[in-house]
Amino acid sequence: MTTTKPAPDPDDLRALAVRVATEAGELAAQGQEGITVLDTKSSPTDVVTKMDRATEELIRSRLLAERPGDAFLGEEEGGDEAGTAPVRWIVDPIDGTVNYLYGGPDWGVAIAAEVDGQIVAAAVAQPGRRRLYEAVLGGGAFLDGERLAAPAAVPLDRALVATGFGYLPERRRRQAQVLLEVVPRVRDIRRTGSAAVDLCGLASGQADAYYERGLNPWDWAAPGLVASEAGLRVAGARGGPPAEDLVVAARPELFEELEPLLMELGADRDD
Repeated sequence: MTTTKPAPDPDDLRALAVRVATEAGELAAQGQEGITVLDTKSSPTDVVTKMDRATEELIRSRLLAERPGDAFLGEEEGGDEAGTAPVRWIVDPIDGTVNYLYGGPDWGVAIAAEVDGQIVAAAVAQPGRRRLYEAVLGGGAFLDGERLAAPAAVPLDRALVATGFGYLPERRRRQAQVLLEVVPRVRDIRRTGSAAVDLCGLASGQADAYYERGLNPWDWAAPGLVASEAGLRVAGARGGPPAEDLVVAARPELFEELEPLLMELGADRDD
């Protein structure tokens, strides 16, 4: 006779993500002073530091020690590990590495738990801002223990819109062209250099909307759940799921104004 292992409790996964993200954030913060570039990824400006790799290894070891058999997807080299359990951890050890390299505060450690293809729990630690975001699917989003509800939608022409840029020159050129058309139609633009900071910032009212092309699952998985649980719509091009082509986030009413404009401007392509 075989027995079926019960599905993991999302709140237990959230608690684990919070503990590990907090520890990893402390490690990264301690190592920020005097950090240097270790390697590059997609281009000479897309950098990796030794703390990216050390932080990811700490996260991996802590999560898999607690939950052996889980799968793991991390940003750094060799960060994709298959598992035998229904849970996959999606991790960005330092989102906003260039900010981190320059000693800035706008970077974060993002950990998401995915069960059967759906993100169910998340934690995003931002040590430079002394913030800890967390969320459970259907259970809300929280900042430092206080429940979050994103501010009400505003019209597009009054929206503060956050965005980001890729590292490849041809992509940056296209993104700049799109931005030139977006700027006159919104209140203003913000660019922090971290998708995790931007998406969590929407949830706590630091901007009204966000869009970016070129993100990977570890960029949006954890902060995307925080944003959606705070009442924001987080989706991709033409209302599909978030993807490398495009990620858009806003209150639903504002989303319905911003996303068609981005499609009209070709924000989901490089040519």
